[in-house]
Amino acid sequence: MSNGNVKPFLKWAGGKGQLLPELLKKVPGSFLKYYEPFLGGGALFFRLAGIGQLPEAYLSDVNEQLIDTYLAVRNRVSNVIEELKKHKNDKKYYYRTRELDPKKLKRAERAARIIYLNKTCYNGLYRENSSGKFNVPWGKYKNPCICDELVLRADSKALKKVKVERMDYRNSVERAGIGDFVYLDPPYHPMSSTAYFTSYDRRKFGEEEQMELADIFDQLSDIGVLVMLSNSDTPLIRKLYKDYRIERVHVGRAINSRTDGRGKVPELIIRNYN
Repeated sequence: MSNGNVKPFLKWAGGKGQLLPELLKKVPGSFLKYYEPFLGGGALFFRLAGIGQLPEAYLSDVNEQLIDTYLAVRNRVSNVIEELKKHKNDKKYYYRTRELDPKKLKRAERAARIIYLNKTCYNGLYRENSSGKFNVPWGKYKNPCICDELVLRADSKALKKVKVERMDYRNSVERAGIGDFVYLDPPYHPMSSTAYFTSYDRRKFGEEEQMELADIFDQLSDIGVLVMLSNSDTPLIRKLYKDYRIERVHVGRAINSRTDGRGKVPELIIRNYN
């Protein structure tokens, strides 16, 4: 039975809301375990969980604050909701909250802080500076939905039997075996020399990392793992995955600070299966 309240509780730069219909068409008809090692907002996971198509799932990301938030929503959702209801959409309050040291907060407070900042910051853009601190300005929204209790409770239930870990993608997919399904959604390769958005935190994901990811895609393919990857449509990405099924789609994007840099952009969905 489908649960429409199971959906991402975080907005995420590069999130897959726009691409989701195309991704769903290309998910394998059957698989054993599901792995999503670049978790972010988890759009594909939540949709598959919402329609009851996940037998067993392993979610991971290298971002400590992100994983901490997922664990709090899974294990202490009532506490997270209670803390979220204390927050308000006010500029001065926003910056005071942004400056709080997460290490001095309880887990539910830390999770509520991240969700609050994410819902009220500019463009819902998660970004960290070189020190690992959230540094996005206030978003000036009139009435943002800071606490969506129905979604949070539905997501908490969907996450109950899911393994959620802070882990590098290399370590996460080592456990995948024949018949398992891995969805890879790395920071996208820049489409131009002036583009710089290749990471959502202080860890960079450049060409060397893209090439290493392609090697791991090959390794997973060799042992019978079903793999789907999304990335930008660039010559490098097409070259790295030339031996696989590459499909081009156009997706609306709005993370560019300049309005003329927004709109429909080409992206690739790459699979090692039909």
